[in-house]
Amino acid sequence: MPLRLAVLLSGGGTTLENIFTHIDSGKLDATVVCVISSRHGVYGLERARNHGVPAITIARKEFPDTASFSRAVWREVGAHNAELVVLAGFMSLLEIDPAYTGKMMNVHPALIPSFCGHGMYGHHVHEAVIESGVKITGATVHFVDAQYDHGPIILQKAVPVLDEDTPDSLADRVQAAEREVYPQAIQLYAEGRLRIDGRRVRILPPR
Repeated sequence: MPLRLAVLLSGGGTTLENIFTHIDSGKLDATVVCVISSRHGVYGLERARNHGVPAITIARKEFPDTASFSRAVWREVGAHNAELVVLAGFMSLLEIDPAYTGKMMNVHPALIPSFCGHGMYGHHVHEAVIESGVKITGATVHFVDAQYDHGPIILQKAVPVLDEDTPDSLADRVQAAEREVYPQAIQLYAEGRLRIDGRRVRILPPR
């Protein structure tokens, strides 16, 4: 059976659309069982509806604290029997349900542990990369733990930083890397080929 994905987002849903594209092309053995947004009216919800997937809003601003918001999200994830939770531009802090430890992924637009942590998202990352003078950045897919951009790393793809780069031009190439490695990591999970060993993720050979 295809791997059952719950996708969490807060915006336009380009990562979600990339997942749908890989599923439809047969490159990803998964199905999206629900899409949950932490904000009302974002286009990612419309993308879900266009694919016949339940589109649910659990607005962070309607909850008094992170704990109550997190409980609402996990109730919805559990109601859809999701096997893996995929963060796709989810901009709200979420306390992890212990039942989903090692079952939650994120993609970050840099090579963790560089240029990551609280406040380092989107163009903030690319601006910091260019200002630092580094020659290589990239995309990192990792399991999620209780700290920002900290969980065990699954896959990384390097992207060169060019002398003429702007945050926009660099973002375009990093996002292309994200579109490649995120579905790859999800597929490895679907095949049962990822094993967490402390801070490392070991990729097992095909069965």
